[in-house]
Amino acid sequence: MIEIEVVGTQKCQWGEGPVWWGEALLYVDIEGKKIHRYSPETGREESWGTGQRVGTVVPRVGGGFVFAGDDGLFFLDEKNGDIVPIADPEPDKVNNRFNDGKCSPDGRFLAGTISLVKKEGDAKLYRLDADLTLHEAYGPVTNSNGIAWSVDGKTCYYIDTPRKEVLAFDYADGILSNPRPVVSTKHHEASPDGMAIDAEGNLWIAFCHGACVCCFSPESGEELRKIDLPCLETTACAFGGPELADLYVTTGIHKSEVEADAGRLFRIRGLGVKGTATNAFAG
Repeated sequence: MIEIEVVGTQKCQWGEGPVWWGEALLYVDIEGKKIHRYSPETGREESWGTGQRVGTVVPRVGGGFVFAGDDGLFFLDEKNGDIVPIADPEPDKVNNRFNDGKCSPDGRFLAGTISLVKKEGDAKLYRLDADLTLHEAYGPVTNSNGIAWSVDGKTCYYIDTPRKEVLAFDYADGILSNPRPVVSTKHHEASPDGMAIDAEGNLWIAFCHGACVCCFSPESGEELRKIDLPCLETTACAFGGPELADLYVTTGIHKSEVEADAGRLFRIRGLGVKGTATNAFAG
């Protein structure tokens, strides 16, 4: 039986980017300009201010985090909150900011930008290598969003939201090649947003404006399951908890609809599937 519950005490303006690391869930509040960490076993919650809208956060092998936001990519020291800039690939684009991103199995950080004014093709997906060099990984795009890797690390799945589909790439040594569509979400009026992958290789996609998370097979393109949630702005998801068997879902507050649990963090139990381990940045 599936159980859906609100966890933690945070109410985000726009929750996003959950990743499971060190027995806790990292996630961001984009508009609240904060990074949160929730430890379900103890109930402990911690927060770090970033001073800018922050689209995504990932753990770093050597400790601390890397985050991406309005002004590029940064290191964050979790102990003292110190922030150190790494790179900003689009300083001249005032209507762009970084959005979603994750680390590859070989320790690279792939994060993309979004055109906040929906200027088609004005954004890109970038790759930060362990030596801190920044490269264009794919583009042009408009709203860079969910990204995940197959269990064997050889395939990268990626969402540019307005396309309403999932692209698959061959992945090796940081290079994305042979792009091809594998899942269409055009039957949903809502927008495909954050994405996670389970141990069976299926993709779990949160639908912004859609109040749901859906599971798709990248092999057949078929929608396998749909889990409804009580928030229109369902933004992203990540597996975590014991044996990575729980699905955590972030949400945001709708512009006009009043929803009691909008902006809260949800946990879904009883799905009968498990996730894959989070990759950390190697630099």
